[in-house]
Amino acid sequence: MPDDLLPGLDPDCLPPIDRAALFPAAHSMHPPRILLLYGSLRQRSFSRLLAEEAARLLHRLGAETRFFHPAGLPLPDDAADTHPKVAELRELCQWAEGMVWSSPERHGAMTGVMKAQIDWIPLALGAVRPTQGKTLAVMQVCGGSQSFNAVNQMRVLGRWMRMLTIPNQSSVAKAYEEFDEAGRMRPSPYYDRLVDVMEELVKFTLLTRDVSPFLVDRYSERREAHAALSARVAQDKL
Repeated sequence: MPDDLLPGLDPDCLPPIDRAALFPAAHSMHPPRILLLYGSLRQRSFSRLLAEEAARLLHRLGAETRFFHPAGLPLPDDAADTHPKVAELRELCQWAEGMVWSSPERHGAMTGVMKAQIDWIPLALGAVRPTQGKTLAVMQVCGGSQSFNAVNQMRVLGRWMRMLTIPNQSSVAKAYEEFDEAGRMRPSPYYDRLVDVMEELVKFTLLTRDVSPFLVDRYSERREAHAALSARVAQDKL
C-alpha cells in the first residue's frame, strides 16, 4: 500500500519489521531472574506459601528467584519514594526479567497489600522502564470456592504495567486445606496447575527476555522522540 493512502503516518518512524531482531545471535545464558510478590501480612499467609512453592519449582526449572516482603512498605504517597522499602522494591523490579504476583481474594478483589506494591512501581524510572516487556504470572488463593476475581484484576494491572502476562494462571480454592502444617502444598490438581504455570513462565521468559526491547518498541514513542529531536535541531539553528 503506498504511503499516500496513509496520510496520518510518519513513514520515517515505521520502518519494516526487523525479523533478525527476534532472533539475536547471542542469547543470554544466565538463569531467568524472577521476582515474587505476595499480598498478605498474616503469619501463616497462604499467598506467601503459594509463592514459596512457586519459587521451589522455579529453582527446579533453572530460574533465580527473589522475594519482596511487604511488611513495612508504606501506603502509596504516604512516604517519599526514597523510603527504604520502596527503594528495595524498585531495585528488585529492575533486577527481574519476570514476576509472579500471588494475592488472596478479599471482598471479591485482590488485597490492598498487593495493590500497594504495584502502585509503588512506576512505569518509568528516568530512562529505565522497570516492568515493560517483562513476563508475569498471576496467582490467587481463595478462602472458599474457586474464584478468578483477583487474577483477572492482576491481569489488567499487568497490561497497564506493559508486562507480557502469560496465558496460564493459578487459583487455589479453600487454600487452608491445600497446605500442610509445614507450609508445603499438598499434591492435587491445584499443585499440578501451579507446576504448569511456573513452567510456562520460565519458557516465556527465556523466549522474550532478549527481544523485549524490540517487542515493546512503539511507533507512537518513536514519533514523539523524532518530533522532540526535530524541535531541538530547529532551535539550535536559530
